[in-house]
Amino acid sequence: MVTTDYSLPRPKQHNFRWAICTLLFFAIFINYLDRQILGILKKPLSETLGWSERDYGWITAAFSFAYAFGYLFGGRFMDRVGVRYGMPLIVALWSTAAAAHGFCAYLDIGKGFTLDYPWFSWAEKGFIVATLTLPMTAAGFMLSRIALGLTQGGVFPGSIKTVAEWFPIKERALATGLFNAGSNIGAVICLLFVPTLYEKLGWEKTFYVTAATGFVWLIAWWFLYESPDRQKRLNPVELSYIRRGQPPIEVAPPRVPWISLLRYRPVWAYIIAGILAGPAWGVYQSFMPDFLGKRFNLTLQQTGNWSALFFAIAVIGGVAGGWLAGKLLERGWTVNAARKVSLLVCALSVVPVFLAPFVDNILLVVIIVGIAGSAHQGWSANLFSVVGDTMPKETISSVVGLGGFVAFLAGGFVNGITGEILQKTGSYVPVFGYISGMYLLSLLAIQILVPRIEPK
Repeated sequence: MVTTDYSLPRPKQHNFRWAICTLLFFAIFINYLDRQILGILKKPLSETLGWSERDYGWITAAFSFAYAFGYLFGGRFMDRVGVRYGMPLIVALWSTAAAAHGFCAYLDIGKGFTLDYPWFSWAEKGFIVATLTLPMTAAGFMLSRIALGLTQGGVFPGSIKTVAEWFPIKERALATGLFNAGSNIGAVICLLFVPTLYEKLGWEKTFYVTAATGFVWLIAWWFLYESPDRQKRLNPVELSYIRRGQPPIEVAPPRVPWISLLRYRPVWAYIIAGILAGPAWGVYQSFMPDFLGKRFNLTLQQTGNWSALFFAIAVIGGVAGGWLAGKLLERGWTVNAARKVSLLVCALSVVPVFLAPFVDNILLVVIIVGIAGSAHQGWSANLFSVVGDTMPKETISSVVGLGGFVAFLAGGFVNGITGEILQKTGSYVPVFGYISGMYLLSLLAIQILVPRIEPK
């Protein structure tokens, strides 16, 4: 029987695999750059294009709904096409969708868009025909965000698949952590520099410039990427190191139908936690700059700077949350205790976020919300681990995909409702009040459904 050797010495001066990791880092970086730009430009776009709070809520909801489906099917698309062609295809498509936001400048601001759709009415005790009315520019942005969400959803499963091909098992966690750092760094860079681009170029060209970074990435990928066995730049010593540090190729396990997963209690715990707490991160992405700008009457550049600090603080959480659980396990705690205590610490760290609308010091507000955002990242890291702890190996990817789909779908509704709340009240108090309690409620659901985590 062949076993994986985890103690293999690293090949000296042969590190081409880290060039591949760098490509993945910039793919995630660009992903978040294109995703975050709308949040920082919300105020000037709303003023220029005549959007209401409700209109903006629908635009952000459209992205979340589309991303949910992109996340759900992205992994299976990468498995079918392969990352050599799958990754550049989705980057080209989402970069085109990002540029399409700028094309909305050619739409008539004075024209409206009307859409009839079925809606269940409790008052009528049945389905009725509801009508969505938006400015034509808002409808154009909705379509662009839908295209962006559908295509961006595949980048994370594609990156994970690439790491699995290029790295031995003992280096995969490090490689994943490094490329995933592109998400928060992309958000920070966007918030720091997009206001300057907007001031110098206007909003249309700002979207064009950020979209162009994706096409630059395509050139680098096309010239640098090939599978390890066919990569001419890869030294035989490094190829041997990669291959000997990977598990033997086995017959692929049968694909698990999503519907069959619903018989597992941990799946329901994961889904409920995703519905309740998952949408919070989407609120931060779409509304945090607007909240700070309005609360403290900031300029666009000031809004970007303070929002960037929020995302910088949030970087800490994913690492700290995983570190805490690992430290507790090292000290002899059971998996059940280590995971749930870590989740509890994260949940309690979010609670003070309800104070954010009442605090008059902007630094203190950013710290409070930043800690909540950081705790969300730590919560997510431990929640993913609960899936790995409790589910059979052949179901883990499907469970994560299903949970992500449900969480982003719920996030679409939460973003839409947030827009309605702001339209009617102009207050973020209900929004932060909702976020503050959802993690503890999620942990209660986890405890009821999975009273004891038993590793598979």
